[in-house]
Order: sequence, then structure tokens, then C-alpha cells
Amino acid sequence: MKALQARVFEANMLLWRRGLVIFTWGNVSEADAGEGIMAIKPSGVPYETMKAEDMVVLDIKTGRQVAGTLRPSSDTPTHLVLYRAFPGIGGITHTHSRHATAWAQAGEAIPCLGTTHADHFFGDIRCTRGLTEQEVSGEYEAETGHVIAACFGADNPLHCPAILVKNHGPFTFGKDGMQSAENAVVLEEVAAMAALTRGISPQAEAAPPYLMRKHFDRKHGANAYYGQSSGEPSHL
Repeated sequence: MKALQARVFEANMLLWRRGLVIFTWGNVSEADAGEGIMAIKPSGVPYETMKAEDMVVLDIKTGRQVAGTLRPSSDTPTHLVLYRAFPGIGGITHTHSRHATAWAQAGEAIPCLGTTHADHFFGDIRCTRGLTEQEVSGEYEAETGHVIAACFGADNPLHCPAILVKNHGPFTFGKDGMQSAENAVVLEEVAAMAALTRGISPQAEAAPPYLMRKHFDRKHGANAYYGQSSGEPSHL
């Protein structure tokens, strides 16, 4: 459990070091499927003073807090819904990074306009529908998770490990907390590139599918060849 807390702490600190979060914004969690638990950033604790032992551990099935003395992130119900819906997910990151959030506030998917995007995310990064007044006034954070799950449907979130929640912001996914945080860093960069491209040329077209497939597969496909041999495809 201490090792899980340490990993989640480091993943959260990556967001701060990369400038994706300010003050107490954002959160990273990681699930230990074998133990049926997840660890997540505590609510309202500044990154500058946060420690590994501050990470809050909860039972994924029940939501019961099993370790940590602080209250978990207010977004915890969203994370729990997604871990239950997609057992293959090992890490979830939520930020309010500038460019990705701007696309979410516009209610627009981030189009795949070039190879930088395709290297990491295959196809457009989806934007969910907006939450209804009833959903917001009810169990808001859990309903956010349900809206994300419904947008993915039967698709595997790890195939395009990012999504935007309309009027809210981005969520990214990974095999663990650190990979989900790294995906958040890349998402912010491609969101900025897409915004700049559309600013230069509002009619800019998506990259052709064959080019997207080539760039995605050479890093993430069955016969990936990018990077050094390590037994699995390179992540970045």
C-alpha cells in the first residue's frame, strides 16, 4: 500500500512539475486490481506541501477509505465509476490544463490533424455530452464518470487514452498512474497544436487514416519498432 501511495504521489507531482496544474487543481489515481484498491490525491492539498503518505487509499468496490487520514479528491467518485466500468484501466488523471480545457469548454473533439497527435492518440479525442441539470444536482461526480463511460461505450479507453468532458475538462488513462499523467502532458501539447492549426487554417483537414495508422502502430502496434527494445512498445 505504501508503494502504491508513493507511485501516485510521484504521478501527481509530474503534473505540477510540467505546469499542468496550479494551486490544488487536478488529481491522479492508480488502481491495484489484485488488491481491489485505488490511491488518489487528497482534496484541497497544495502540491508544494503534499507528501506520499497523504495519498488516500480506497476500496474500489465499496468506495470505503482504507488508508490515509485526509479526505480524498472530490473527483474520487468519477475515478471509482471508471475503474469499475473499465477493469483494464490502471491509472486516471484529471486536470484543467489550459488548451485541453478550452476544447472541452467549446464542446469540441480535438481533431487528429497530424502525426504528433497520431503518435499517441489514434483518431480524434472525443468530447462527451454535457451533463443534465438532474445529473449535476444529484451525484454529480459519479454522473460525470457515467457520462465518460457512455461516451466510450464498448471501446477500450486505452486505445485512445483521453477524453474531454463538455464544459469541464480532460481525463486521461493509462496502465498505471504515471502513464495516465504522461498522457495528460501529451494531451495538453496536442490540444495546443490543434488550436494553433485551426487558428492558422480553420479548414485544416484531419490527417489521412493511413498516416494516422502508420504513426500509431509504429509505437503502439503489435509490430511496434519505435525506441529501444524493452519487451514492449515505447510509450512516448
